[in-house]
Amino acid sequence: MRFKRSVGITADCFSEVFKMLLYRLVVGVIFFSLVYLILHFGLSFIVHSEELGELTGLIPQFFRALALSLAEGDAAALPDFQSAFHTAIADFLNLLAANMGSIIGSVIGVCCMYILQRIVNGLAQFAVAGTINDRMATYSHTKFAVSYFKNIGRAAVYYAVYVPLAFVYDVLSILACWFLFFYIPSLLPNWGVVGVLFTIVLTMTAVIALQALKLTVISGWMPAMLADGKPLIGALRASLTAKDFTRRFGGFLIACYLIVFVNVGFGVFTAGSGLLITIPLSFLFLIAMQFVNYYETAGKKYFIEKNVVAGPDDDKPEQI
Repeated sequence: MRFKRSVGITADCFSEVFKMLLYRLVVGVIFFSLVYLILHFGLSFIVHSEELGELTGLIPQFFRALALSLAEGDAAALPDFQSAFHTAIADFLNLLAANMGSIIGSVIGVCCMYILQRIVNGLAQFAVAGTINDRMATYSHTKFAVSYFKNIGRAAVYYAVYVPLAFVYDVLSILACWFLFFYIPSLLPNWGVVGVLFTIVLTMTAVIALQALKLTVISGWMPAMLADGKPLIGALRASLTAKDFTRRFGGFLIACYLIVFVNVGFGVFTAGSGLLITIPLSFLFLIAMQFVNYYETAGKKYFIEKNVVAGPDDDKPEQI
């Protein structure tokens, strides 16, 4: 029932997809330009270095040496290439070591830009969340711009805390999945292709389950701030102590699988163009699910259609 109502609210607010798309495209262009400038001024010495030129120049030499070794039996070709390759790698690593300060500064700059971009993009998601909350509470259709500037203060505080926490969580999740993908096969030495397929399935399951867990834990954080006006920490506490954890986790797990299926399908069959719609639509659907779960768990009534109000799952919708 919650899943169905989330789909209905998403469909009713579908126009927000295009607003988020335009917003994210503009933000993406701005931050891509900033990252390009950081990398250009910080790492241009690598791109134009003789060491990198020598290293990339060895690529055609490798294939030439391999061809000579296979076709003409020239056994000395590959050892000669190996010696030249080791020398080029050593020179390139020395170049990196001599300019480690610039490299570290560039990496830190790119990471800061990534986090800042997620915060700025989050302002739009918070604005959409505000319109969804107004639609569910009073069936009013608040404009995106009005909700954006009305909630920009709370949105900035929320994402300034959420994004770093989510960044750390995602890094730890990647490390855990990396362990599964590269170390589980060593425990299955005789399974061959079946073992590889099992590892891939297990890793993908872990990725989706970890994302569903994150969504479940923070599912009441933003809704508590918007629907009940709770402060940042109080809203987080309400989200962490909310009931129906298993039910909410199951719903977000199904949602994550559905989102992966839809995005991959549209990405493949539309040559990537469909992702311009499905990606912001995925964010919209997840926001709607957060609010439906929050309203249901808190026992609050909300509009599912015009003049139709619903409460918790066991309550029948009422005409008003």
